[in-house]
Amino acid sequence: MTAKEDVYKILKARGVVFETVDHPAAHTIDDIEAFGVTAKGEVAKNLFLRDQKGRRHFLVTLQKDKKADLAALGEKLGAGKLSFASEERLMKYLGLTKGAVTPFGLLNDTGHTVEMVFDKTLTGCERLGIHPCDNTATVFLPYTALTSLISELGNPVTVLAL
Repeated sequence: MTAKEDVYKILKARGVVFETVDHPAAHTIDDIEAFGVTAKGEVAKNLFLRDQKGRRHFLVTLQKDKKADLAALGEKLGAGKLSFASEERLMKYLGLTKGAVTPFGLLNDTGHTVEMVFDKTLTGCERLGIHPCDNTATVFLPYTALTSLISELGNPVTVLAL
């Protein structure tokens, strides 16, 4: 399982310029806002979803204020009905716990089976805030640096208007 220190080492090794904000454990966007983290950049909301048969898994990253229409998203992805994946699946596929869902969890997806989905409105973001596999910190980095890392990991990436 990847620790936040591992995420920092990976980003430094890649030459990614990033900022880390430590804060109390945050389980929701409301927590992040209460801690003042959203004032530092665009904080993303992350959802771990599965299709009805549990064969396909999706990590969806969107703007913090957006609500995901799971029926429409499932249709756009050709996955049918989507629902939130269980905490057991979250640990099995991404090595994460509830409240710490993040694209950095793909570092733990050794089978490269989780499909990454980004909200199109995030594509130009220079200071995108996500957890570093731990909900006691937020890392701000360019969207392009994050997608470059994910592409190298080998997970499928889709960008959609959500």
